[in-house]
Amino acid sequence: MRAVVYRGPGEVEVQDVPVPRPLGPRDAVVRVTRAAVCGTDLHPYRGELPGFPAGTVLGHEFAGRVHEAGPEVPFAVGERVFASDVIACGRCSDCLRGRHYQCGAGSLFGYADVAGPSVAGGQAQYVRVPFADVVLARTPDSVTDEQALFVGDVLTTAYAGVRAARCEPGDVLGVVGAGPVGVLAARCGALAGAAEIVVAEPDARRRQQAAEFGVRAVAPADFAEALRAATGGRGADAVIEAVGSDTALACALDATGPCGTVVALGAHHSTAMPFPTGQAFARELSVRFTVGNPIALRDRVLGVIRAGVDPGGIVTHRLPLEAAAEAYRLFDRHRAFKVVLECAS
Repeated sequence: MRAVVYRGPGEVEVQDVPVPRPLGPRDAVVRVTRAAVCGTDLHPYRGELPGFPAGTVLGHEFAGRVHEAGPEVPFAVGERVFASDVIACGRCSDCLRGRHYQCGAGSLFGYADVAGPSVAGGQAQYVRVPFADVVLARTPDSVTDEQALFVGDVLTTAYAGVRAARCEPGDVLGVVGAGPVGVLAARCGALAGAAEIVVAEPDARRRQQAAEFGVRAVAPADFAEALRAATGGRGADAVIEAVGSDTALACALDATGPCGTVVALGAHHSTAMPFPTGQAFARELSVRFTVGNPIALRDRVLGVIRAGVDPGGIVTHRLPLEAAAEAYRLFDRHRAFKVVLECAS
């Protein structure tokens, strides 16, 4: 089969690799129809994860049809399914409490051993899904495979951010980062009833794209002032940081008003950020780091799609799997907003 393989910083290649087989009674193999390139994929691509192994099959956003299933998998061959990006057993104490990312047996598709045991990713024609009875979900007839893959990660992550921010009708919400997660967080915030939403984004092209998606985006230098202007000088009720950098988190902290909440959704790896403890104490800020949890939240997020938030609306490029190297280049250089790879019909 063909799969997108990481070769080193700035280099991916579509290669022939063996078709996976189930390794246990809870495993399934999915024939992938649609996969996507996520901002999280860019961390190894940009060389930001030293030691990330060459040869890793990438990708954790995918949907398709069951190709093969172990005896404990409750899906028939041919059924349409989508996967959670988070792999979890569903049976340990953390899973039973809804903390699937903390599962001792957990991992992330296509991310080597960064978040747990290495599991090949879904930017491929076929992918093995461990704990498929937990990790997979049926795709409703009313939802396309393209929409479903968003429920497996970025739309659910955006929804989780708004939920963690305790966004209520009438709130003023800030978002740092006008990438796919940031734009979808703004859309989910509007659905939750936020009275005003402002997004900070340094890239002028992305600010323009956000406007085309109905989202107000400003330069980071104008972000805090825009939120204070909307709140009589207080600052935002909550700010969602959807980038994963020290600079973005500092921007979020600066723009949040007294007793507000900062939610960090971006994948953070820094150990050097000087945290502004005095500022956070004086404003009585709540700071939360949140990972989207599709296993726990996917039914609610499917409801978000039914309510009118179509994640497919942010896709700017649909390319064949063989064009994955170009997809990564376009996404990394902000020439594409969101790229979907067409793996099969």
